[in-house]
Amino acid sequence: MTETIERPAQDAPAAAADEQPAPIPVDNPALPAPGVATEKRRPIIAPWLRNRRDFEATVSRASGHAWYATMYHGLRAPWYAVQLTAMAPRGTCRFVTDTNRWLWDREAAPLRDYAVRQEDVTEYMNLARLRGNRVRLRGLVTVVACAFGIGFAIWLYVMAPAFLYGFAAGGVLTLGYLGQQPDAPVIGPAVMRTELQKLTGSIVLRALDAIGNAKISAAVKKGGDMNGMRFTSEICRDGPGYRADLDLPYGVVPEDVMEARQSLASGLRRKLGCVWPSGDPDEHEGRLVLWVGDRPMNETTKPPWPLLKDGQVDLFKPVVFGNDQRMRDIVVTLMFASVVIGSIPRMGKTFLLRLLLLIAALDPRAALYAFDFKGTGDLGPLEPVCHRYRAGEDDDDIEYVLHALRELKEELRRRAKVIRNLPRSRCPESKVTPALADDKSLGLHPIVVGFDECQVPFEHEKYGAELESICTDITKRGPALGIVGMFATQRPDAKSLPPGISANAVLRFCLKVMNHQANDMVLGTGAYKAGIRATMFSRSDRGICWMSGEGEDPLITASAFVDAPGAELVVARARQLREAYGNITGHALGEGPAESRGMDVLGDVLKVFRADEDQLWCERIAARLAESWPDLYGEWTTTNVAPALKPWGITTTDVWAQTDDGESTTRRGIRRADVTAAITRRDADRVAA
Repeated sequence: MTETIERPAQDAPAAAADEQPAPIPVDNPALPAPGVATEKRRPIIAPWLRNRRDFEATVSRASGHAWYATMYHGLRAPWYAVQLTAMAPRGTCRFVTDTNRWLWDREAAPLRDYAVRQEDVTEYMNLARLRGNRVRLRGLVTVVACAFGIGFAIWLYVMAPAFLYGFAAGGVLTLGYLGQQPDAPVIGPAVMRTELQKLTGSIVLRALDAIGNAKISAAVKKGGDMNGMRFTSEICRDGPGYRADLDLPYGVVPEDVMEARQSLASGLRRKLGCVWPSGDPDEHEGRLVLWVGDRPMNETTKPPWPLLKDGQVDLFKPVVFGNDQRMRDIVVTLMFASVVIGSIPRMGKTFLLRLLLLIAALDPRAALYAFDFKGTGDLGPLEPVCHRYRAGEDDDDIEYVLHALRELKEELRRRAKVIRNLPRSRCPESKVTPALADDKSLGLHPIVVGFDECQVPFEHEKYGAELESICTDITKRGPALGIVGMFATQRPDAKSLPPGISANAVLRFCLKVMNHQANDMVLGTGAYKAGIRATMFSRSDRGICWMSGEGEDPLITASAFVDAPGAELVVARARQLREAYGNITGHALGEGPAESRGMDVLGDVLKVFRADEDQLWCERIAARLAESWPDLYGEWTTTNVAPALKPWGITTTDVWAQTDDGESTTRRGIRRADVTAAITRRDADRVAA
């Protein structure tokens, strides 16, 4: 409809003031079209012929099928021969009967009978002449064939009797083949195939109508184009499945369809793991890309990890670590990023962390810190290449990790000074570059730290605050200094993933979780509302996750599966690379971290109270701690004091004191008596233990 806008006629006389002005068109009929057209060319050569991996997979699948069929039928060949021999008499009768019908032109007998009943003499005579010609020709062929066959048999009997037996056996089997029952053949298929229904436009529309969206249902009933809903290209094969591109009705976005993925799968009559709706980042917000796989993602055979048997890694470059729904390679770049991995138990979280650490191990420059607080030894294969390694959650394990992280904190400070003092020509962006990492004299090689079940150290009664502080520093400052922190937890909440870590992690991997809070804790605030929902994964979707931070949009990814024996082979190759590079250190040589003084929050807080002070503001506590022990509390502010004392049962309250200007005021603080009581309780608990 052409829209119009009304304007008052300024020059009209006063007498015509009550008359309605003529509408002026808003749409200019002569307005030219933008002239922008896009086109997508189909590949001249099939994609599986252009990609080496796809070509090898196709050839392997075809040859594997041929080999299986050969072995299957070869094993059953003797039984086939017995069955066909038993059916040979019936096949002989059928052969004689069919030959007789062919010789005497019995197939045309109904036509001749019809001409007789109609008393059509001309037609009958024509058919009779045609039959006579056919019978004479077919009789001659039959006589010649019989004479040649008998003569050939006599010749074989005289010249090569063995061949005669072979021909006779072949003739018997052939007659047996002709004697089979049509519905029960002797030689059946080696592979029983279940054909999936071909995806069509009507099936897609039926499924979209089934999700219960009012706008989509109205568009389907009205034919689509009236509401902007239409297919933008033909439905085509895309990898091991079908792809359909369509514009949704005005006001409907792909997230609306993604939320109803289960209903969509029901409408398509496919398993949930086969149906993957998504948006198209290259198009407008109403474009839906619906990919429907032949088999669920967790049942599809994934290509082997390219680095499983060969290859070396540069952590500054993208590395293949998994595949998407269409079995295309998905890459990840670990440098300049911190990593968060979250899921419920038994969904592949630890395997994913180990895979990322294996990638880091294949860079001979990198130093690895692997800490397994689950204590099951899942990260054990990495021991031969780890600078620091520990498995367990006992106090001595936590202390080992604490000393290792204190070393790492000092390394953070050292690296910051080195980069600050480098000339701008060598370090233009004030961060570690590949060239700086290659220079052994600078000591700016990549460092990768992995924590499995990271909630264990963060919740430790004595060292939790210090461990959280160091890990937060690694997450915030580490990426620019060449240090990558990886934190995996099966309980994604504020205690397991402190805000300083979850808010600053760049790479996020979320396997199945149970609610939107855990989903947003791992993938970022608002992810669930935007349709990025790891709650949609089923319990069988092990290793499948939402990956955010690599590229513009989150992706559904299945990480490569590397079991413990495979991981040991990768580590053995990584060890050889490191020996050649000269980077076997720390735990790999049997050396542990040196012990150093750490935080004793209660004792240190009590020490900053002066003899005449019974209560103290939090801001003054933080300032005095930083002044007394700058290496431990140098970055503490008022906000660090209360959370560090809360596990000991100390809460802040309003405290009356004087400012530096001599004025008295009330601010949040703590009392000396509360700290003393907490120390007494702590010491008593230790004695009792």
